[in-house]
Amino acid sequence: MIHGYHVILPHYGFWLPNDPRGSWSEFVASWELARFGTTTRHMDQRTLAQLTEHEIALRDEMRQNLLYPPVSLSGMQALSVANGFRSQAVTSGYSIWACAILPEHTHLVIARHRYKVEQIANLLKGAATTQLLDDNLHPLAQYAQAGKRPPGMWARHQWKVYLDSDDQIENAIAYVNDNPIKEGKPPQNWSWITPYAGLEHAWTTYL
Repeated sequence: MIHGYHVILPHYGFWLPNDPRGSWSEFVASWELARFGTTTRHMDQRTLAQLTEHEIALRDEMRQNLLYPPVSLSGMQALSVANGFRSQAVTSGYSIWACAILPEHTHLVIARHRYKVEQIANLLKGAATTQLLDDNLHPLAQYAQAGKRPPGMWARHQWKVYLDSDDQIENAIAYVNDNPIKEGKPPQNWSWITPYAGLEHAWTTYL
């Protein structure tokens, strides 16, 4: 039985449909990117540091051809995103066991809820966007057309891994908590995180 999720929310421009490592996309919708090749459903496990020089150069060129600059959050913007997550978690009753908001992508470990994981992710992204706008910190604010919101700062989709045991949940939490440290940043100890106390104490309303 699924008891939780490890969710990865890429920011705009982080993982492109024809990324050298593959992607979830079925086609390349942007003509600016289509000239760099078609998408592939095959995903490999390489990090950016493991790409070849040619692949890195290709990815950099693709990112330079996006409609807007790739989103890279500052510390203040990450705090705003966190406040949006906190607000939505309280409103919807989510138990969030871990969260790492990095410049180009965000990791969350979330207890299973009555909402589908895709809906949870969309509500969290929406709340974070609203908070960024309220704080005048939206990373693409300068590209907003008159009377309209700025372009989306999140990638359209998200990755999700289903967690069905204590070991899987604890490993995901440790992985997420270690992510900022691996990037040379301080640990992120958000006050609104729900401490994981084992499945016997986990959220179990799966209606």
